[in-house]
Amino acid sequence: MKTDISSDYQQTPEGKTANKILRSCVHCGFCNATCPTYQLLGNELDGPRGRIYLIKQVLEGRDPGRETQLHLDRCLTCRNCESTCPSGVNYSELLNIGRSIVNKKVTRSLFQRTLHFSLRKLFLSRFLFTALLKTGQTLKPVLPASLKASIPDRQLQPDFTRQSHNRKILLITGCVQPALKPNIDSAARIVFDKLDIECIESPDTQCCGSLSHHLNAEEEAFRIIKNNIDNWWPLIENKTIEAICMTASGCGVAIKEYAQLLAHDSEYADKAKTVSRLYKDPIEIISAGSYGDRKTAIAKLMANRKAPETPQRIAFHPPCTLQHGMQLKNLVEPLLENCGYTLLPFKDSHLCCGSAGTYSITQKSLSQQLLANKLNNIEDKKPELIITANIGCQLHLQSGTQIPVRHWLELLIQN
Repeated sequence: MKTDISSDYQQTPEGKTANKILRSCVHCGFCNATCPTYQLLGNELDGPRGRIYLIKQVLEGRDPGRETQLHLDRCLTCRNCESTCPSGVNYSELLNIGRSIVNKKVTRSLFQRTLHFSLRKLFLSRFLFTALLKTGQTLKPVLPASLKASIPDRQLQPDFTRQSHNRKILLITGCVQPALKPNIDSAARIVFDKLDIECIESPDTQCCGSLSHHLNAEEEAFRIIKNNIDNWWPLIENKTIEAICMTASGCGVAIKEYAQLLAHDSEYADKAKTVSRLYKDPIEIISAGSYGDRKTAIAKLMANRKAPETPQRIAFHPPCTLQHGMQLKNLVEPLLENCGYTLLPFKDSHLCCGSAGTYSITQKSLSQQLLANKLNNIEDKKPELIITANIGCQLHLQSGTQIPVRHWLELLIQN
């Protein structure tokens, strides 16, 4: 694609990066075929090709307005387009640059500013979030059905005694998952223990930084990211850990992007690159060759496990952050089949469920349409369980169905 970048951006790191990405796009439109918002709205500007063109116009000197901002806001950042693109366009990085520039030029409405601020303060305060969640769980029996669906029940955590192992990973628990679904990280500890891997945790780490970044609080996001790197660095520098891990793929892909986000920071660029390189999704640790033989790992996980008389029929929803963001495709499914489950393929499993972090709140109408489409395709197969790899997807899917939705790690500790 031919570009004529404005002098305001020509010599900036962001401008140079954006220009390189823009020039790699051939405007073929293949991306629109797998873009969830383009499929729903049919508007060229609500697809990747149109958004790329809008960002190009801004970089070439055209003043953006709230309409441009809206089209960029509607993007789920599912990165399905990156999986489809024949030219390898790094769309998500270009979108980050475009959103940053537009948000500095276009003032949001008071409602949007208040909503974004409230979401950040709520989710970034573990004390406040936990207090509100417990209140909601207590009042759940008398709440309207629409609210009940969004409040998970309290969980009893499985028994686990931490064992010391030579191999160690840093397990990051995240900001809301410990209160909402503590069983997921408990399952991770048990699974890794079976593989002779010890989970070390960092009590000073809560959010990965993606929440602030997606809600247009860039400086806050960078502070959180740098604080995380500072907290983790002694473990990295001393070679205490061999990997960094989170059970939420949405947070995982954010850590993978630390290198990109801090690429031009003279103090943190190299450290961020190291952190991103060390990050591994749980399925990578279990199945990747560098972490041991996959067959041996499965044998250890299956030890003392009774084969079911009738295998459970399950549908695995691969989060966009897993299959498109980290490009980890068809790794969880065969592992679950090896554990005795019957997987049910369903239509459009490559499309987003509509969760996308806070998208289900900030773009509720589109999110609900995507959720309905996803659940229609899944429920058509009549599974007994829906399985996923990201807490955001898990809660979003559960809000629209009576079929239990669980994290895949939880299935590995069932007898």
